[in-house]
Amino acid sequence: MLALTVCWSWIIFISCLVWELRTKQCSSATPCSLLSALAQHTSKVRLSALVTGNTYRNPTLLAKTITALDIVSNGRATLGIGAGWFELEHDQLGFDFGTFTDRFEKLEEALQIIIPMLRGEKATVQGKHYQTTEAMNFPAPVSRIPIMIGGSGLKKTLRMVAQYADESNLTSRTVEEVTERLEALSAHCERLGRNRSEIKVTKAQMVCVAPTMEQAHQDLVDIAAIKGWNNDVIEMLKGIVVFGDPDTVGEKLLAFLNAGVDGFTLSLPTNGYKTERIGLLAEVANAALKEAGK
Repeated sequence: MLALTVCWSWIIFISCLVWELRTKQCSSATPCSLLSALAQHTSKVRLSALVTGNTYRNPTLLAKTITALDIVSNGRATLGIGAGWFELEHDQLGFDFGTFTDRFEKLEEALQIIIPMLRGEKATVQGKHYQTTEAMNFPAPVSRIPIMIGGSGLKKTLRMVAQYADESNLTSRTVEEVTERLEALSAHCERLGRNRSEIKVTKAQMVCVAPTMEQAHQDLVDIAAIKGWNNDVIEMLKGIVVFGDPDTVGEKLLAFLNAGVDGFTLSLPTNGYKTERIGLLAEVANAALKEAGK
């Protein structure tokens, strides 16, 4: 309910199955299971994983799973998907990680199977990694499920966005990197004959926001005490997350919007357990979006 009252438009779960790196324990549930449960308690927010590692699921099963989420949520599912990156998780849980090339080959073949299945077509693919024969998807989705590809690779990821996706979720850290990715995406679209304006671009961004700079710092100190982090880790986090009071965070979000992104997928990894920070971030982000005319 909090997601609705503070004007969020998405509920997104990180897709990693191993979340606590310090203890190396599996402490994250599978996203679609949680999203299906939350669908029963929400009515407007869109539901997605950020993003599903293609390496964890057969493409036909993934198409059926995201379709089930769309049905139980009355048309609010988005398929967030990526090539997979977390080698430790694959090794611990017994999934084949493969090479960089393997993972991107698998992702492209998977998209060639999943997209037709989500669009009411039968998918026949005889690929290097996956083979299907007239794979069908019934019952069909309630909506046209958007495809969101996560990542910022200039050559492979953004080319696949231009060729297959409705949305791009960038993981680039700086405004300069985001600008470079947007230019690369436009070039891929031009080469493939795709209208760039058809693709919505969001930025994945971790945030630590609090009413004052002092409170934001204290939030980091508090989580560090829980996790056993030293001061070096606290300072490192300040450089990774968008950190500060509402004015500081708002300015940084606005800079990305002015660079050309359409919105954000935001997380509060250090102080999201303080629910008042969730509402504050929504206020800050919505103000930045309004100022940018988004």
